[in-house]
Amino acid sequence: MTQDVEMKDHPTPSHSVSSAVPSTLQHLKEIASLIETGSYAKEARRIARAVRLTIASRKKLTAPVLTAFLDYALGPGSEARSRLSTYLPKEDEHDMEVDTASSANQAPAKHVLPELEIYCYLLVLLFLSDQKRYNEAKACSSASIVRLKTLNRRTLDVLASRLYFYYSYCYEITGDLAEIRGNLLALHRIATLRHDELGQETLLNLLLRNYLHYNLYDQAEKLRSKAPRFEAHSNQQFCRYLFYLGKIRTIQLEYTDAKEALQQAARKAPISARGFRIQCNKWSVLVRLLLGEIPERTIFMQKGMEKALRPYFELTNAVRIGDLELFRTVAEKFATTFNTDRTHNLIVRLRHNVIRTGLRNISISYSRISLEDVAKKLRLDSPNPVADAESIVSKAIRDGAIDATLDHANRCMVSKETGDIYSTNEPQMAFNSRIAFCLNMHNEAVRALRFPPNTHKEKESAEKRRERQQQEQELAKHIAEEEDDDF
Repeated sequence: MTQDVEMKDHPTPSHSVSSAVPSTLQHLKEIASLIETGSYAKEARRIARAVRLTIASRKKLTAPVLTAFLDYALGPGSEARSRLSTYLPKEDEHDMEVDTASSANQAPAKHVLPELEIYCYLLVLLFLSDQKRYNEAKACSSASIVRLKTLNRRTLDVLASRLYFYYSYCYEITGDLAEIRGNLLALHRIATLRHDELGQETLLNLLLRNYLHYNLYDQAEKLRSKAPRFEAHSNQQFCRYLFYLGKIRTIQLEYTDAKEALQQAARKAPISARGFRIQCNKWSVLVRLLLGEIPERTIFMQKGMEKALRPYFELTNAVRIGDLELFRTVAEKFATTFNTDRTHNLIVRLRHNVIRTGLRNISISYSRISLEDVAKKLRLDSPNPVADAESIVSKAIRDGAIDATLDHANRCMVSKETGDIYSTNEPQMAFNSRIAFCLNMHNEAVRALRFPPNTHKEKESAEKRRERQQQEQELAKHIAEEEDDDF
C-alpha cells in the first residue's frame, strides 16, 4: 500500500510523453503515404480521405510533431520547410529532445510532391488556427495561396478548397475580410478556367459570405446569378450556398424561395454542425412568420438548440397571439441577440404581421365590432388610433387577409361567415406540394448513387466471352429439354 502511494506521488517518466508524439507522427506518415498514392494514381478520393483523417485528429497536433513531420515530408534543407518553420512557435529544450528522438532515423524525401507540400501548409494552418495565432495563420494562408496559383493539378482540388476556407476564416477573425475580396475573385476566375468545380463552389460561398458580412446584398445576388452553376460536389458547400441564397431572398422580400432554401439547408446539414443548423432555423422561423405561418413547437425543442432559439420562440408566441405590446416587449428584451444575429431589420417587418394576426383573430371572434374596440384590442399607440384602425382594416380586407366588410357610417367592421375550405383548391395545392417534394427527394437520391467508372467501356476478355457463350448454350439446352418434357 505504501509503495503504491509513493509510486503515485512520483511524476510519470518522460518516455510516456515521447511515446505519444511518435504515434501522432506515425499517423501523419500514413496520411502522407495515402496522399502520395492518390497523387500517383490520380485519385482525388484518396486525398479527400486523407483530409478527413487529418481533420479528425487535428487536436493532437503540436509544434514538435509538425516539425518532425516537415523534416520527414519536405526534407530538412528544403525551401518550403524553412518557410513553414518560421510560422511555428519556438520549442523548448524538452520538445527539441523529443523531436530529435522521433526523427533521427528518417531520411529526407528525394522529390517533394506538390500535394504533399500543400498538405504541409494545411497542417501548419490548422495548428495555428487552433492555437489562435491568427496573425501567423494569415501569413501562412497567404503564402499557401501564392503557391497554389502556380500549380494546376486536379489532385490538389480537395486540399485547395480547404486552404481557401481557412484563408478567408483567418481574415474574417481578424476583421480584415474586405482586403481579400479581390484576391478571392481572382481565385474564382482561375478555378473556372481550370475547371476546378470544387474550388468554384468553395470560392463562390466565400465571396457570398464576404459580401453578406458587409450587407452588400445586391453585389452578392449579381455574383450568384452570373456565376456558373453545376451539380454540387460537396454537401457542406451546397448547404452553405442554400443558406446564403435564403438570406439574399429574404432581404429581397422573396419569402417563398427563401423558406424553401433555408429549410433545405437545415435538412441537408450534418447533425454535428449545430451552429449552422441553429442559424438556418433562426432565419427560417422569421421567414415563415413573415409569410403568415406559425412554426411548429418541435423546431424550438430540438436537442441542443432550446437556449439559442428561446428568443425566437417568444417572438413566435407574440406573433401567434397577435399582441402588439407583447411583441414590443420581446423585441426590446432580446434586442442584443437580434442585433448579433443581424435579424433586427426582419423583426421590424414583423410588426405589420402581428397587427394582421390580431385583426384576423378579432374577425373570427366577433361578427361585428367597432373600430374603437379594434384599436384597443390591437393596442395601437398612435395619436388617432381609430383612423389608424380603419386604414389597417381596409388594407387587410383589400389584401384578402380577412373576410369582412367595413361600415364607414357606423365605424365598425362586419365579418362574413367562414366558408368551407374543402370547397376551394387549397387542399389540392397542399397535396401537390407534398408530392412534388417527395418526387424531388427521390430524384436527388437516384442522382446520388455511385457506379463504378467506365463500366460500359470495359472490353470483354476472350475467357469471359467463352464462359458467357457456354452458359448461354447450357441455358438454351435446358430450356429446350423442359419444352420437350412439357410437350
